[in-house]
Amino acid sequence: MGNIKHLASPVTRNRIEQNPKEKGGGGHEINKNLWPSNIYCKKLGEIRHLCSYLLDLKKASAEEMRRSVYANYTAFIRTAKEISDLEGELSSIRNLLSTQATLIHGLAEGVYVDSMSIAVPVGPTANCLCNDDGREPSDLENWLIEFPDLLDVLLAERRVDEALGTLDEGERVASEAKETKTLSPTMLLSLQTAIMERRQKLADQLAEAACQHSTRGAELRAAISALKRLGDGPRAHCLLLNAHFQRYQYNMQSLRPSSTSYGGAYTAALSQLVFSAVAQAASDSLAIFGKEPAYTSELVMWATKQTEAFALLVKRHALASSAAAGGLRAAAECVQIALGHCSLLEDRGLALCPVLLKLFRPSVEQALDANLKRIEESTAALAAADDWELTSPPTVTRQSVRPSSTSLGTTTAYHHKLSSSAHRFNLMVQDFFEDVGPLLSMQLGGKTLEGLFQVFNSYINMLIKALPGSMEEEANFEGSGNKIVRMAETEAQQIALLANASLLADELLPRPAMKLALLNPANYKDDARKRPSDRQNRHPEQREWKRRLLSSVDRLKDSFCRQHALDLIFTEDGDSHLSAEMYINMDGNVDEVEWFPSSIFQRCFVFGSFILALTHQGSQMGSIQRLIQQDLYTKLNRMATIAADMFVGRERFATLLLMRLTETVILWLSEDQSFWDDIEEGPRPLGPLGIQQFYLDMKFVICFASQGRYLSRNLHRVVNEIISKVVAAFAATGMDPYSILPEDEWFTDICQEAMERLSGKPKVANGDRDLSSPTASISAQSISSIKSHGIEGGFAFVYVDSLFDLEYKSVLFFDNRGGFCNGYGVMDRNCISCCGQLVIWFSDLLFGNIRKINKKMMRAEDEMMICWLAMRKRPVKL
Repeated sequence: MGNIKHLASPVTRNRIEQNPKEKGGGGHEINKNLWPSNIYCKKLGEIRHLCSYLLDLKKASAEEMRRSVYANYTAFIRTAKEISDLEGELSSIRNLLSTQATLIHGLAEGVYVDSMSIAVPVGPTANCLCNDDGREPSDLENWLIEFPDLLDVLLAERRVDEALGTLDEGERVASEAKETKTLSPTMLLSLQTAIMERRQKLADQLAEAACQHSTRGAELRAAISALKRLGDGPRAHCLLLNAHFQRYQYNMQSLRPSSTSYGGAYTAALSQLVFSAVAQAASDSLAIFGKEPAYTSELVMWATKQTEAFALLVKRHALASSAAAGGLRAAAECVQIALGHCSLLEDRGLALCPVLLKLFRPSVEQALDANLKRIEESTAALAAADDWELTSPPTVTRQSVRPSSTSLGTTTAYHHKLSSSAHRFNLMVQDFFEDVGPLLSMQLGGKTLEGLFQVFNSYINMLIKALPGSMEEEANFEGSGNKIVRMAETEAQQIALLANASLLADELLPRPAMKLALLNPANYKDDARKRPSDRQNRHPEQREWKRRLLSSVDRLKDSFCRQHALDLIFTEDGDSHLSAEMYINMDGNVDEVEWFPSSIFQRCFVFGSFILALTHQGSQMGSIQRLIQQDLYTKLNRMATIAADMFVGRERFATLLLMRLTETVILWLSEDQSFWDDIEEGPRPLGPLGIQQFYLDMKFVICFASQGRYLSRNLHRVVNEIISKVVAAFAATGMDPYSILPEDEWFTDICQEAMERLSGKPKVANGDRDLSSPTASISAQSISSIKSHGIEGGFAFVYVDSLFDLEYKSVLFFDNRGGFCNGYGVMDRNCISCCGQLVIWFSDLLFGNIRKINKKMMRAEDEMMICWLAMRKRPVKL
C-alpha cells in the first residue's frame, strides 16, 4: 500500500488519505484503478506514433528549409557579403576617427605647451624625454625609446609571434598610460604612431608571405592566423582563399586537355584538383576563423565560383563534343565523376552538387536529344529496307565490352520475334536506358520518357505508312518528313507490323523503364515512408507512359482494322458486300430465301474464329480448315504462321484487335449515308424479308462477338441503334415491324446453327452418335471404375452435337449407387466439349419427373451454367 501511495499522483494520494476504507480490503480495486494497463499501453502506442510522426515532420521541415535556402542562397550570400563589407568600412571609419581624434588632442596639447614656452628637444634619441633639469629618464621612458627599434628588429628577422607579443604589450602600455596619465600626450601619440606603423608593416609582410606559392600547409595557416590577430580578419580570409586558388591554378598548368583524350580522365583529374583545393580551403577557414557567418558566407561564395569555373571547363573540353555527337554514356560518366568528387564536400558543409547539376543539365539534355535523334534516324534507315519478317533477336546485344545489365534482364522476353527495324529500335532503347541510369539525380526521368515516347511515336508513324491503305494519311503525320518506308504488301507483313508495335509497347519498353525508376535513390527514401497501400500506387509516371505507348499503338490498330474492314466490305472490283439493295431485293426472290447471315458477317465471324484459334496454339485449326469460304481461308492461312508466333498466349491483344475490327465494320455501316438514304428514302422500301435478314445479321454480330468475348459496350450500343433505325424506317412504310419479326429465340437458333456450320462442326442426324467421338467407347466398366473412386452424388453421360441443341439428345443418369435417376445439377463450363459425349457431375441430385430439357437456361457467358436434364421413361443405352 505504501508503494502505491508513493507512486500515485498527489490527487490520488489525498483521496487515499481521506478515505481510510480504501486502505483496507479495497487494495486490489485501488490497484486496478491506478494501473489500467490496457489504457497505458494504448496511450504509449499513440505517443510513439506521435513521436514518429513528429520526427517525419521534422525531417520534411528540414528538407523544405534546405530547399528554400538553396533557392535563395545567391541573394542571401550577396546580402551577407554586403553587410560584411559595410562592417569593415565602419570599422575603418572608426579607426580613422580615433586616429583623427588623437591627432587633434595632440595638436591641442602641443599648442598649449608652446604657449607655455617649453622647449621640446628634437631628435630620435630625445623623444621628448629629456628634461631641462638633466634628470635620468625613467624605465618607462627608456622602454619607449627602445620599443620602435625592437619591433624593427623582430620584423626584419620575421619573428612573427614575438612581434605580435611586443605589439600587444605596446597596446597595453598605451592603454594604461592613457588611463593613468603617466605619459604626456605627445609621448602617447608617438607610441601609438609607432605601433600603427609596425602593425601595418607586419601585415604587409604576412600578406606577401601568404601570396607566395611556396607558402603552404602549416606555414600558410600561421601567416593567416597572425594576420587575423592583427585585426585584419577580412583581408586574412580573402588571402587564404586566394592562396588556395593560386595553388590549384598553378597545378592546372600541367593538365592539358586534348581532343583525342578520354573526357572522363580529364574530368577526373580536374575534379581532383579543384575540389581538393576547395576542401582544404574549407578546412583552413574553419580552423582559423571558426563558424563566423561573414567568413562562412564568403567561403560558400568562393566555392560556388570555383565550381562554376570548373563546370565551364568540363563543358568546354569534355561535354561539348559528347553532347554534339550524342555520346550520352560519355556525358553521363563525366557528370558522375564530377558529382562524385563534389559530393565529398557535403561533409564539410558545402552542398555544391545542385550548382553542378544546374550547369551540366543543358549539355546533358543536348546529348539526350542527340541520342534520341540517332535512335530515330537509325530505325528509319532500317525501316526503309525492312522486309517485315519476324526473326529471332541477334545474339550480341551491344558492342561494348562492359556487360549490359539491362540487356541481360530482357533475355526472358527474347522468345518474341520482331522485324529487323524493331530489333534495332529495341536494342538501341535498351542501351539508352542503361546509359541514362546514372543521370537520375539530374531529374531527367520525365524528359527521358517524353523523348522516348516521341521516338516510338515516330516509329509507329512509319509502321502506319507501311500499310498499303494509309498512303493518303501521310500528310497527317507530324515529323514524318520525307522518310521512305518499305510497304507491307502481304497479310503476314501487316501482322508483323502489329507484332512490332504491340511487343515493344506492352513488354520490351516498359520493363527497362520500370527498372530505371527502381534505380532512383529518391524512390527508396520516399518508399520507406509510405504505407503498404500507398506503395502499390507508386511509379505513376511509368504507368502513364505505358498508357501513352499503347494509345500510339492503337493508331496502328485503327489503320490495320480500317484496311481489313474495307477488304471485308468491298470486293476487288469495288463492289460492296454490304449495300441496301441486298436487303431490299430479298422480297423479290421469295422462293430462294435461305435464312443465314450475310456473307460479310460470315467473313467477320470466320476471321475472328481464326484469330482466336491462333491464341490457343492452333488447337482448333482443324475445324477452321473446313470453312465454307475457301478463298477467305486461303487468305487467312497465309497469315497463320506469322500470326501464331505473335498471338500465342496473347488472348487479350487478339480480343482487343477483333473488338476494334468488328466495331470498325459496324461503325462504317452506321455512318454510311448512302446506305441509309436507300433504306429510308429509296425508290423501293424495305420489305418484310429484308428487315428479317437485316435483324438476323445484327443478331449474328452480337452472338459471335459475345461467344468470342469481344462484344464491347460500344459495339452493343451501336448495333442496337442500327436496329432501332431500321425498325423505324420499316415502320414508316405503314407496316408493323413487330408483327413481321419472329421471336428472338428464332434468330438465336439460326445464329447458333450458322456459327456451328461456319466453325466446321459436323451435324449429326436423327440423334445418332458420332462414331468419331472420343467418348464413343465408354462402357459399363468405365462407369464402374468411376464409381469405385467413391465420388459423392451422381453423374450422367450426355450425348450432344452442340451445346445449344440438347432437346432431342440421349441422357443417361446414374446415382452414386449405380441406379438410374432424374434430376438437375450445377455444371462447370470447362467440362463442355463441342461435340461427342459430355460427362456431367452432380454434387446433389433431386429426383423428379422432368421430361424436357429447357435450353433457355443455357448461358455460355456465365462461369457456371445451370443445365436442366431429364431422361425418357426407358433408359437409353449409349
